[in-house]
Order: sequence, then C-alpha cells, then structure tokens
Amino acid sequence: MAFIKLYRSKLQENYSFLDDLFKSRNIEWGVVSKLLCGNVIYLKELIALGATEIHDSRISNLKKVKKLNPAIQTVYIKPPAKLSIKRIVEFADVSFNTEIFTIKLLSEEAIRQNKIHKIIIMIEMGDLREGVMGEELIQFYGEVLQLPNIEVRGIGTNLNCLSGVMPTQDKLIQLSLYKQLIEAKFNVSIPWVSGGTSVAVPLILKNARPMAVNHFRIGEALFFGKDLFTGDTIENMHNDVFKLYAEIIEITQKPNIPDGELGENVAGNSFSISNIEDLSGTSLRAILDIGLLDMQPQYLETEDENITIVDASSDMLVVDISNSENHYSVGDLVSFKVRYMGALQLLNSDYIEKIVE
Repeated sequence: MAFIKLYRSKLQENYSFLDDLFKSRNIEWGVVSKLLCGNVIYLKELIALGATEIHDSRISNLKKVKKLNPAIQTVYIKPPAKLSIKRIVEFADVSFNTEIFTIKLLSEEAIRQNKIHKIIIMIEMGDLREGVMGEELIQFYGEVLQLPNIEVRGIGTNLNCLSGVMPTQDKLIQLSLYKQLIEAKFNVSIPWVSGGTSVAVPLILKNARPMAVNHFRIGEALFFGKDLFTGDTIENMHNDVFKLYAEIIEITQKPNIPDGELGENVAGNSFSISNIEDLSGTSLRAILDIGLLDMQPQYLETEDENITIVDASSDMLVVDISNSENHYSVGDLVSFKVRYMGALQLLNSDYIEKIVE
C-alpha cells in the first residue's frame, strides 16, 4: 500500500506565517486549493485554518467548498469554458476572464440566477498564457462596464505559469499603472490588483511590492514553503507538509545490468549504460507498492538520503537500499518528501490513501 499524509500542525504554521505576512501589509489573499484535487478531508483542513477565500481551477472542487461552508468566497482561476457557465455562476463568486464573449454569457446567466457575478480581468504581462493585451484593455473594460449583473472585482495577471516570466517589481508596477489608467478613464474604483501567485511572495518579504498590488493567490508557498525565486525553503516555513509513504513488497540482491535484448520499457524509456564499470556487480533492491499510475519518480525525494531511486513501472517503484544504514524488511514503509507536481499527481490518484496527522 501507499498513502500521502498531511501534517496539520505544519500546515497551520505555514498558514499563520502567510496570514501575518499579508495582513501586516494590508494585502488580501486567497488559498489556491487545486493541489488538493477536491479531496474533502483536506478541504476541511483548509477551512479549519480560517481561510475565507478559496481559489480553484475545477468548478467541481468549488462546489464542494460551497457545500462545506457557503460563506467562503470561491474564485474560479481560469477563463471559463462555455459549457461551464451555468455552474460557474452557481458555485464561483468570482471568475478570471479574458474574453468579452464569455463575460456576456456570464452576464446572461447571472441575470437568470438573479446574482451579481464578480470578475477579475486578467492582463497579459509577458508569460503568454491567458490575458487581455495591454493595448486592448481600455476598450475591453468599456465593453464589460455595460454588461448587467457583472461586477469587475479587479484586474490581475499570471506570471511564471507557462513561460517562466518572473513577477519582478517592474512587472507589478506596470500592473498598478493599468489600475490607475482604468480608474482615471472610467471614474471607477478597482478593489483588487491581483499580483500573482506564490512566486511573488519573495517580493513581499523584501517589501518590493508596489502598494497598489493588494491581492494574491497562494498555493505552493502554503503547502511547500518554497521560495520560487531561489528554490529554497522560506525561513520559518515548512517544506514537508505532505509526505508520501510506500510499503516494501520485495527486497532482493540483483545485478545492476539487465540481462537480455533491450527495448523500450512501459514508460517509453530505454536502459543505457554510460559507464559499465559503475554498473558492474549487484545492489540490494527494494520494490515499493507504488508506480507511474500514481506518481513520477523525479518529483520524489527520499527522506533516507542513502536510498537511490532506480526507476518505476506502472505499479511498482524500484529503489536501491544498498548504502542505507537502516535495516529494511518487507512490509516496512519508505518515506518521501514530494514536490508540487508530485503531490498533485498523488492527490489526484484514487489509489493513494489520504491521511491527516
């Protein structure tokens, strides 16, 4: 068996650190829950932290949030698909938008549901994912302003999500200027300037955030405490809120070099011998009860530093335990820290049990 465990106290400490950071600077923020893949056990943990705003890219997950606590403000964090409009108005208080066509559909549906639907207009700032081009923003906003039952809650941008463009101070100043331009042109107030995701947290810590940028969406920093500029763990935060545990189902001394005619394995990879002397002899191998259906080995980090990950097939992970000082036996658990994409795949797997410590 294999399971992923969330450590409640570490999550609470990470949340408190971020909440204090944002509140001390008069910044509003929402928790991005998409990593949790709608797992109700873990969503309850988020709500218990005191989160009042939850963001997700799956409307089914926001529906679960509303069922758990209708008072939480739910935010749909990608441009809505036409076929999802009805459910987005029903279960998302706010949605990110970049197309007039879509916002008109939201307006019509909001009228039918007798609701005011809030939107954030996303602006292209160089990362080349979603966003209205800057030179088209004024015309775009003018058209949105005419639509009934639509409230522009703010403007925002996404950086570092596709092309790796970082949210520098200059980028956020540019975003702030768009706010000033809209407010001056239309004599309106833009409540939120949503400056990005966890990647922007280091700017806040350095007090390099323009004051007009007053809203952030945070997921990875909360769950992994990671400084996405340096790759290090943010001081006073935890990088091991989640851990994976997988059971050993075989331990055997085996040759390091396969025997037979070689082709591609199940993952499409071929065994290569870069230095045959390094691979000569045997090693003590353990097989763990988890595989590619549930995770990708490159996103795992063994807590026992003397264990080496060899490779994985669809349902089994092979590790080399030759150098470990621990005396492993069949039935023992091997623990791993997980990176963001590793946790995402594990949490999306129905075969991995989810536990709270």
